Amino acid sequence: MTVNKTLTAACHCQSIHFTITIPADTLPLKVHICHCSVCRYTHGTPCIFHAPLPAGVAPQFIAPSNMNKLTSYNHAESQGTRHFCSTCGCHIGDRSHDDGSWGLWEVRSHYFTNSSLDGGLSAMFSHIDGRQLDVFNPETSLDDSKAGDSIGIDTARTEAEDLRAECHCGGVSFSIARPRKEFLASPASEGWVLPRDTSKWLALLDLCDDCRLVDGSNVIAWMFVPVDHISPSPSGDLIIGSLKSYKSSEEVLRTFCGTCGATVFYSCTDRPGMVDVAVGILRAPEGVMVENWALWRGRIGSGDDGLKYDPGFSRALIEGLKVWGSRRGMPEDFVLPRV
Repeated sequence: MTVNKTLTAACHCQSIHFTITIPADTLPLKVHICHCSVCRYTHGTPCIFHAPLPAGVAPQFIAPSNMNKLTSYNHAESQGTRHFCSTCGCHIGDRSHDDGSWGLWEVRSHYFTNSSLDGGLSAMFSHIDGRQLDVFNPETSLDDSKAGDSIGIDTARTEAEDLRAECHCGGVSFSIARPRKEFLASPASEGWVLPRDTSKWLALLDLCDDCRLVDGSNVIAWMFVPVDHISPSPSGDLIIGSLKSYKSSEEVLRTFCGTCGATVFYSCTDRPGMVDVAVGILRAPEGVMVENWALWRGRIGSGDDGLKYDPGFSRALIEGLKVWGSRRGMPEDFVLPRV
């Protein structure tokens, strides 16, 4: 007799709430970490996590949650439809065009690492709990020589120019300037730019529960930028183009693309004038980790949250980040200013 196990899932705002009933002998689901540009630009994260469900298994929504509370996104080359919460932006999974099967977010492999140009997070860890991860780059995937043009990175741009940010559908597009002389000379810059390199913004990887539940990915990356260094400048509610806003708490406002679901901005009341920009939508010619623009903190954000949710992955990333950062001369730690 088949023994089943029922899993429960919900997004941050609870508009999407469902169960999945899976034969116990198919667990744990085999997860692959995808570094492709489509996944990055639709989530705003450096990578995402896919766990294909067994044939015939699909989410069973718990009322009042239902499919009508999801936004669907397709594009010309898509092999499936992506679904995300219309209220908070959390991606719940993709549904294949071929057989209608679902895939939702023991990790087994890195996919499409060539698409990241610099390896992205795959350059930080190759093992989880002593198990080596496979690396999958099919012949049809992007190679290093063509990746810049193919995934929307303008390789002709120089380090001195603005950095472009754009979600997958193009509904959100803006540019980020390097720290300007007047900003560096003002008290407002204290703590946001390190004296060791005043041409770069601070950035960190974050494992916090709230970010995971508004995006659907285990990890997100943020770069901290003054609003007045973004062009076109977002409105007071951080709206540009097709963005939608969501308050994940009384102090925190987040925005995501209402068309493709990409996380874009995070802001909180105790850091006026500054926003966190989702690194996954940045189009730097050097690659996903935007090393010509960012100084990465060697200590991961909200590590305790990650260790509770997925201990093996989180340990691998926390340890790998320290080594990766030290080799590149990144700061071991910094504290974000508060008013």
